[in-house]
Amino acid sequence: MGQVCETMTMNIPVEPLPRGIIIAATPLGNVGDASPRLAQALAQADVIAAEDTRRTRSLAAALGVEITGRVVSNFDHNEQDRVTQLLDAARTGTVVVVTDAGMPSVSDPGFALIDAAHTAGLPVTCFPGPSAVPTALALSGLPVGRFCFDGFAPRKSGARRAWLEELRGEKRAVCFFESPHRIADTLSEAAEVLGEDRRAAVCRELTKTFEEVRRGGLGELANWARDGVRGEVSVVIEGATQAAADVNLLVPAVEDLVAAGERLKTACAEVAARHGVSKKELYDAVLAHRS
Repeated sequence: MGQVCETMTMNIPVEPLPRGIIIAATPLGNVGDASPRLAQALAQADVIAAEDTRRTRSLAAALGVEITGRVVSNFDHNEQDRVTQLLDAARTGTVVVVTDAGMPSVSDPGFALIDAAHTAGLPVTCFPGPSAVPTALALSGLPVGRFCFDGFAPRKSGARRAWLEELRGEKRAVCFFESPHRIADTLSEAAEVLGEDRRAAVCRELTKTFEEVRRGGLGELANWARDGVRGEVSVVIEGATQAAADVNLLVPAVEDLVAAGERLKTACAEVAARHGVSKKELYDAVLAHRS
């Protein structure tokens, strides 16, 4: 979570909390981004459903807030089992949903309860605040007037490549989260599938002491990431600016490289990356042309 450790004094709103479910955004890293309404929610809620109860208590302490209600865990592996209990609490009081950092349900726990509360006709509101998605989009310096958010990139290479193939013609900017342990592989595969020159931004440790935004073509970023990347990572990739080239028109370029001594698969990868097309489709086109 990375909140600043010094204690703050918050001016807590005087109006009472509404009954029902409150979705409350928490700081990504800098505790100064916490809103007075978040402080009120932590101080006055009957129940706080927290992704990590220890981190939530630490956040409250950093805000100079004393929690008076019950704090219960609500994370990926138990949130479905918590739904009935939390709905019962929301019928007569206030249940606040928080995650370790950012907005609940946006690639974080919270969706199961929020969905069930709407279905049950219980009041649901939001105390807005920090979220890594708009923060990364704004910092990227890329055209993000239209964008899509894809959560976490697929973990396994095959699924990840299939996902990247879907993005080849996507004209909206794409934002997604990635593990620091997989970011190098993901950027390398993105450069192969989407093209080395397609612009992107890697945003790490947002709002924290070592915040960094690295911008460049996917090929350049893949080379940079090989040395290792630390911290929580959000990636923004620019939308496709033009239709992908017809792979059949690129067959001669591949054959020229092969004639110069390149292996066929290496030549296909090089030309595909240069033109932002699928390496597999280009490889299949070359084989079809030869037959």
